[in-house]
Amino acid sequence: MDKQRIFDCIIIGAGPGGLQAAIYLGRFNRSVLLIDRGGGRTTLAKNIENFLAQKVISGQEIVDIGMEQAASFGVGIVRGVVGSVRKGRGVFEVSTEHEMYQGKFVVVSTGGKENIPDIGNIYKFFATSVVTCIDCDGYHFTGKKSLIIGNSIRSADLAMGMREMYSKDMTLVLCTDKLPDDYKEELKDEGIRLVVGRPKCFHGRETVESLEMEDGTVIPCEMVMSHFGFKLNDKFLDGLNLKKESDKRTYQVNRHFESSLQGLYIVGPLSGHDQVVIAAGEGAAAALDIKKRLLEM
Repeated sequence: MDKQRIFDCIIIGAGPGGLQAAIYLGRFNRSVLLIDRGGGRTTLAKNIENFLAQKVISGQEIVDIGMEQAASFGVGIVRGVVGSVRKGRGVFEVSTEHEMYQGKFVVVSTGGKENIPDIGNIYKFFATSVVTCIDCDGYHFTGKKSLIIGNSIRSADLAMGMREMYSKDMTLVLCTDKLPDDYKEELKDEGIRLVVGRPKCFHGRETVESLEMEDGTVIPCEMVMSHFGFKLNDKFLDGLNLKKESDKRTYQVNRHFESSLQGLYIVGPLSGHDQVVIAAGEGAAAALDIKKRLLEM
């Protein structure tokens, strides 16, 4: 690959948003480079059932098929970890461990890394009967012995919401006893069991059957929601002084998903939404705006 060329667009991250942007721009016959480190958060999803026209598809399949689609439209794909993005004289410089690439526009679709608690056997059941996303997997809690593990008031709010939508058999495990008394009363009124302590290990054959606590307590369960959030993959953006939302975490973008730095677009969790279908739509919107801007140059 010619390292000296200036690409019309460099896309960082092969998440749904980045892949959708790549496919659109490739079909506009634009020069596009997609840089991906591999093993993104989307690939952890085993069964995605809320994506239009797909009865069920895994996150890995979405990424693999998306990569094939992008390549078929002439998108260049390289493996690498982006360390920095800089903008000089109208051109972005995107640096990986070994190379530097230049582009007129940049789309960032790097998502986040799941905060997975240190509980024995969690990976045996992860993404099947131990999950992290109510919007993705909440439906599978319907009528099941349900368990939520977390460490915040938001975990209690989640438990009450899930009880209303999915299951009356709900237990909330909090690692620390920081819940206000009024919340404890509300949980009691809702019939949600509250356990405070440190989880030790999951047990079960094909799916999770119980959680053992460090004090020896065993809590039967059929589905578990791990509610510890995720860390954004955005360290490489530090030097750009991009404006963030009031949460001091996600980035401000306009309706085309362009950030406060002209020419740099941010899609997916970094701009606030955490759903495959939404990220894909954001990638399409960004690509359409980039197409227009390139024609105006």
